[in-house]
Amino acid sequence: MTSTGVAAEGRGKGLARGQLGLIGSTVMGLASTAPVYSLVATLGFVITAVGFQAPIAFILAFVPMFFIAFAYRELNRAVPDCGTTFTWAAKAFGPRVGWLGGWGIAVAGIVVLANLAQIAGIYFWILLGQTELSQTVWVTTLTGVAFIVAMVFVSYRGIEIGERLQNVLLGVQYLALGLFVILSFISVLGSNPPAASVLPTLEWFNPLAFTSVDGFTESILLALFIYWGWDTCLALNEETKDPKTIPGRAALISTVVLVITYVLVTVAVMSFAGLDALADQDDVFLVVKDALFGPWAWLLVLAVLISAVSSTQTTILPTARGTLSMAVYNALPKRFATVHPKFRTPSFSTLVMGAVSVVYYVAMTMISENFLADSIYSLGLAIAFYYGLTGYSCVWYFRRELFATPFNFVYKFLFPLLGALALTAAFIKSAVDMLDPDYGYTVIWGIGGVFVIGIGSLLFGVVLMVVWSFFGASRPYFRGQSLNESTEVLVPEEDVVYGRSIDGGRV
Repeated sequence: MTSTGVAAEGRGKGLARGQLGLIGSTVMGLASTAPVYSLVATLGFVITAVGFQAPIAFILAFVPMFFIAFAYRELNRAVPDCGTTFTWAAKAFGPRVGWLGGWGIAVAGIVVLANLAQIAGIYFWILLGQTELSQTVWVTTLTGVAFIVAMVFVSYRGIEIGERLQNVLLGVQYLALGLFVILSFISVLGSNPPAASVLPTLEWFNPLAFTSVDGFTESILLALFIYWGWDTCLALNEETKDPKTIPGRAALISTVVLVITYVLVTVAVMSFAGLDALADQDDVFLVVKDALFGPWAWLLVLAVLISAVSSTQTTILPTARGTLSMAVYNALPKRFATVHPKFRTPSFSTLVMGAVSVVYYVAMTMISENFLADSIYSLGLAIAFYYGLTGYSCVWYFRRELFATPFNFVYKFLFPLLGALALTAAFIKSAVDMLDPDYGYTVIWGIGGVFVIGIGSLLFGVVLMVVWSFFGASRPYFRGQSLNESTEVLVPEEDVVYGRSIDGGRV
């Protein structure tokens, strides 16, 4: 029987079952957001944009993410498929929209992996006290590639190994963040506070206190980025102990933990250092680490390194499973549906994900580090695209039952729609801003390079989709035969490897 038949019978895709509980799934969602790295990359610029309103900016940016998390939860309950947005959008809007949803996930994963590898390469040498090497491009690039290879190996060997590793890595991150918050408040509230310190006030949480519309918009768009990644726990749904409920709960828990984390750290760093020292800083932790941690300042450097490495591994997971699901339904060549007979992981998809990320990272670095930086700035477009598409898919997929109960109205209609509309607005606003030649570091064809990279990468997916549609193997998918609204998509009822049962018999 073909891969289509495997899916149709609800036998799953051969992934290992029962590997993650609620805690493990939540850890994967949190680790994938890279909380320490995300704060490093974003916090200084949010503070520059809105000053002391940074805490409320993070809270407001959390709202659409929280709403979209409900869309993920409800869709996962009905269709617990590791293809997530790809599968749900295809069932709601048809094969082409679904394909582009899967492509949006892949683009986001590939781009962010390159940046995570770069950060890991730089901070590895900073941790070792080798400042000169941390600024040597070829050294940091090779180091970053080594980290990608290592995390691909972990992902290839199995989700259980990855979970154990992430428990440790996430624990170190939250230890460092917890100490940072505690030491900051002890210093600020002590008898001899730093000269630049400021006592926090409720005005920092006033949504009406923003003084600039542009600053408000910029801060929200920046803050949206740091919440991205919690949906990894949904992509691992077929490998959880309760695929229909655990991933959705883990997604909601992850988003709540993240907003608490980001707000506490933001208040702590602004209270300790004030605004002037933090404005336009690429890394606010480097600004305050020595004054706050003294001889233990290396702990924050370690936390940034671990955060980048941790997210490298958890970013590989959803993309590999997304392409696995696409291949099962003939949306990609069937080779991508290969599952390792021993480790029960999407072996070919994982290796391809790693290889493409390495090539992209090295190519962007060789062309110009400015291109790599601008590709990161463009990442928000792909994120807003596939998150928003998930919200719309939820509304349309459940359209016949939206008003049957108050529960359905709120969680299948109102919240998903509001989240999708907010992310659509963010997408449009970002795209318009990115047209400006002064946006980012590069200019292409007279317009902002960030716009060209961001929109171009999404349109490249359209080209790939059209090319694949000409191949005979893709016809069941694009004709709506292998995946449509009525296709039964279930978690495995028995152990199955793509094309073979475990005992070697044909499926």
